[in-house]
Amino acid sequence: MLETYIKERLREKEILLMTHIVIGYPDLKTSGEIVTAMVGAGVDLIELQIPFSEPIADGPVIEAANQRALSGGITVEACLNFAAELAKAHGIPFLVMSYYNILFRYGVEKFAAALRTAGLAGAIVPDLPPEEGTEYLGAMRRNGLDPVMLFAPTTPDDRMRFIAEKASGFVYCVARKGVTGLDTAFGAEISGYLARARRAASLPLAVGFGIKDKRDVSFLKGKAEIAIIGSEMIRVANERGAAGVGASLRAIVT
Repeated sequence: MLETYIKERLREKEILLMTHIVIGYPDLKTSGEIVTAMVGAGVDLIELQIPFSEPIADGPVIEAANQRALSGGITVEACLNFAAELAKAHGIPFLVMSYYNILFRYGVEKFAAALRTAGLAGAIVPDLPPEEGTEYLGAMRRNGLDPVMLFAPTTPDDRMRFIAEKASGFVYCVARKGVTGLDTAFGAEISGYLARARRAASLPLAVGFGIKDKRDVSFLKGKAEIAIIGSEMIRVANERGAAGVGASLRAIVT
């Protein structure tokens, strides 16, 4: 399970790094090359987004990547096959991220079973509140998978505790209000928010939205277990390709 893996990795590192790709952007071959570069740079987990036409939690960079992948003909089945190849080839955990409509249309139980067969570790479904996630949470646990849940800075303490009871693996702490890819001010406000999250959840905390460089990751040391870099990796890939992604990450990991 993810929680055990994270705790074991933290014996060697102060903070872990999780990166994000949109499967099929700009195409499947390049997606694979980017993942290989990420793994080679020393990231600890990777989030694989199954493209969706209305990615409501995502900003313009990831939204455009979703649209490009869909325009290229990517399918859910192709994404799952691609994820299975990555999980077999690389010795780190992979999670799927997508929106609930994808799971609903595919079949929730069938989707969870497909993740298990593919050798994936869990999933992140940002638009599914736990009150409406009984079928999903049950399917994930029956298949030995971790359903990662989300906190936001506006989440009250009592709701944090409720969400944490439903989560498994780790809790994804959205660093600020809004969508992915915008600037985040890492300071006292986030420190206070993460302190609240720490009191509410015994699971490891992962922080995403707006993390771009080594300075941002360093700020999170001692406050969270995982830093998540998403939109910035797509920007780098757009400008410098897979090799640029690897170089950028090595500068953060070292």
